[in-house]
Amino acid sequence: MRLRGIKTQEEANLFLTEYLPIFNKKFNVLAMEKGNMHMKLPRGIKLNRILCIKNQRSLRNDFTVAHDKKLYQVVENIKTKNVIVEEYVNGSLKLYYKDKSLKYKEILTRPMRFRKMKLSDLPITIPRKKWIPATDHPWRRYNIRGLNNFAGSNSKP
Repeated sequence: MRLRGIKTQEEANLFLTEYLPIFNKKFNVLAMEKGNMHMKLPRGIKLNRILCIKNQRSLRNDFTVAHDKKLYQVVENIKTKNVIVEEYVNGSLKLYYKDKSLKYKEILTRPMRFRKMKLSDLPITIPRKKWIPATDHPWRRYNIRGLNNFAGSNSKP
């Protein structure tokens, strides 16, 4: 079509009316047997699991999976590092681990990172009182180089 200088759709349609019979005559092959040669699908085969896009994703410590700029929370308690995300033709998706479908929900708002939190959002902590062991505590009886460090004792052993 480029060699003939065809630039519009109408010109292309006119060209195809004369070109298609020549193309079919050159490359057309007749079947050895007539009839429908399609096989029935065996039991147990799920075409939607075959004809989908499968991606392996990491399962984080908080049981979340990031996929396609979205975050999903796995509801079930599983011990694994990776899960398979299957995207189907209709736009839906499922999470799998060892051919077992996992229950999940989409997290619509991302949690705030700790670094981005304001000081006013941080929990208020009460400072701990410094612990001082009692005077008769075993730690105070620790003996270094023959010296007795017992509090209140001025005598040497």
